[in-house]
Amino acid sequence: MKLLAFDTSTEVMSIAVQNGADVFEFAGTGGAQASSRLIPEIQALMAKAGLVLQDLDGIAFGAGPGAFTGLRASCAVAQGLGFGANVPLLPINTLHAVALQTHAKTGESKITAALDARMGEIYWQVFDFTNEPLGESVGEPMLSKSDSQNFELGILPAAHALLGLAAQMFANDQQVRPADALPLYVRNKVAQTTAEREAAKA
Repeated sequence: MKLLAFDTSTEVMSIAVQNGADVFEFAGTGGAQASSRLIPEIQALMAKAGLVLQDLDGIAFGAGPGAFTGLRASCAVAQGLGFGANVPLLPINTLHAVALQTHAKTGESKITAALDARMGEIYWQVFDFTNEPLGESVGEPMLSKSDSQNFELGILPAAHALLGLAAQMFANDQQVRPADALPLYVRNKVAQTTAEREAAKA
């Protein structure tokens, strides 16, 4: 398959291009810089892979949960590229990507993936790799206080993990039209109020 995958849900911007058996990757600073650097870095990596957008079978992007600005940037770029090149999109759960990377690293069959949600909270979700090589979700993505459970944060969603999940979505006919792609927010509150920040300090 020929796939483009990228994630800007965290402070790291991750991009990967698959051209058959060859995979090309890039990782750089995300956050506020992702919105301005994502498209140029995608173009550079696509050129390195010897592909143009019209060659792609699909475009995978980290749909969330994660940083609000990063999710909006990722989704908007995916929609624009997909619409312009007439390529379907594959919205990937970022926690699933983290779980897949953790499974590959540890070999554990039951993985609770977690990401920093800021404001003293975390996003988390359980995945089971017992009967599914790429894992299957057990329940929905959740939002909890960061001290409510013993989570070890550190693994961030990488675009190469999105590629495997994207191929699985293709096999299950789960690709979507660019107009139908949406971020997965989980939380609809972007930031704390001044009073909430002062209360947290106290």
